[in-house]
Amino acid sequence: MLAKRIIPCLDVKDGETVKGTNFVNLRSAGDPVELGKAYSEQGADELAFLDITASHEGRKTFTEMVTRVAATVNIPFTVGGGIGELRDVDRLLCAGADKVSVNSAALRRPELIDEITNHFGSQVCVVAIDARQDDSGHWTCYLNGGRVPTERSLFEWAHEVQERGAGEILFTSMNHDGVKAGFANQALRRLSDELSIPIIASGGAGCMEHFRDVFVEGHADAALAASVFHFGEISIPELKHYLQTEGITIRQ
Repeated sequence: MLAKRIIPCLDVKDGETVKGTNFVNLRSAGDPVELGKAYSEQGADELAFLDITASHEGRKTFTEMVTRVAATVNIPFTVGGGIGELRDVDRLLCAGADKVSVNSAALRRPELIDEITNHFGSQVCVVAIDARQDDSGHWTCYLNGGRVPTERSLFEWAHEVQERGAGEILFTSMNHDGVKAGFANQALRRLSDELSIPIIASGGAGCMEHFRDVFVEGHADAALAASVFHFGEISIPELKHYLQTEGITIRQ
């Protein structure tokens, strides 16, 4: 079994790390450079840096801050937000990112996925999918940081993303985001079982048992979380030790 990955996520707005609930009610969580350095030292497997208002505000991700974060970490580093063309990808990779995460731009123009993977390789391209489940059980994909619903469904879009060559999918359940009641394991399991590329779970981490469940029940390849790490509710070394005691293969 491939080792499961633990990925802290820095949601950045106006130069500071923020965290909300269901994509709203944002509160400050600290300096992204200092947090990134701390997570790297604590044994995080990767780091995600998402400029959460870049697409909504129509601007580019803060390249200078990416450079500063990259200089402090020695783990794979994924950057997303406002990426719409190959020039953006090149700029962020040159700034120190290992991978880029595309979301809204890929939904609007799916060919962007082909362009990134053909030019830089599949391993560079992470497609983030923000989706909300309605009362009937249907999952709808959203644009612009969860602000704009689309006509695309989660599973249909995920299959197309894989076919276009993306290396990974980062799936965030908007229903579970910040609620700390556990991940969307049923949807994650379907994604993981139907697709051959890694699935990163996002939205819902509240305790260490939730990480166990997302790997065992959700079949996720990696688990991404923010507030439980930012506010000291869960430490990465303790989480990794717990997961090992639960029989889950985890990186040291």
